[in-house]
Amino acid sequence: MTTQFLRLNLTTFAAAVLLAANSFAADQSKVGYTDTPLLPGQKWRVHDAERPQPRVVTPGAAFSDAAPAPSDAVVLFNGTDLAQWKGDDKAPWKIENGYMEVAGKGGLQTREQFGDFQLHLEFATPAVAKGNSQERGNSGLIIFGRYEVQVLDCYQNPTYADGTVGAMYGQYPPLANVSRKPGAWQTYDILFETARWDAEGKLTKPANVTVMLNGVALHHKKDFIGFVQHREVAKYTKPHPPKGPLEIQNHGNPVRFRNIWIRPLGEYEAQ
Repeated sequence: MTTQFLRLNLTTFAAAVLLAANSFAADQSKVGYTDTPLLPGQKWRVHDAERPQPRVVTPGAAFSDAAPAPSDAVVLFNGTDLAQWKGDDKAPWKIENGYMEVAGKGGLQTREQFGDFQLHLEFATPAVAKGNSQERGNSGLIIFGRYEVQVLDCYQNPTYADGTVGAMYGQYPPLANVSRKPGAWQTYDILFETARWDAEGKLTKPANVTVMLNGVALHHKKDFIGFVQHREVAKYTKPHPPKGPLEIQNHGNPVRFRNIWIRPLGEYEAQ
């Protein structure tokens, strides 16, 4: 998949999210949709308004906050420049005080591609909370242009359960809502294993992810249903390469990021 296609695909996806913002369920106490398709093997619809909110858990004061990169890691952002990223050069993201902040028109995508990985990323949603549900502190980590782990301000901010911070967007809610207050730094530690196909292009192993937010497990080797969609059921449409880029979304909210590093998972020696 070309970089241009990735950018167009993600731009279209983000636009669809924003255009659908006004079609939430009429009952505003239940945020979500009532007219979307059922998720396979679940009793819930995509972004279901009836799906229970993840239970709220107060995280510890610190976990891997400010964790230094291991010796075999690639430092994707060290607080000073965007050398490891590419995006809209005409509207670059802001860098100051050791963090980068969403700005301009587009997201950022890594120049390098990765296979199965361990990722550390720290983010902070705006200190002054504006909007509600998906309009508040919205961003996201897009893996290979196909799989999303949600970034959102969910501190006392209900949204559809499979769009909560830490959700496998549109597929599975996190096991808990461990959001810190707006403006506070939060830490993601993510393990990702990509999908596999056989020589005939048949899926033999779905992609899966383990997600920890602020030291609390939100998913453990949970399989992705397919490629991320908004209001539609995710599907594996065709094989993709074993490696791909990471992207940080731009939803127009000034979310900040710092201390991002990634390392290959590697493989066990043959037994």
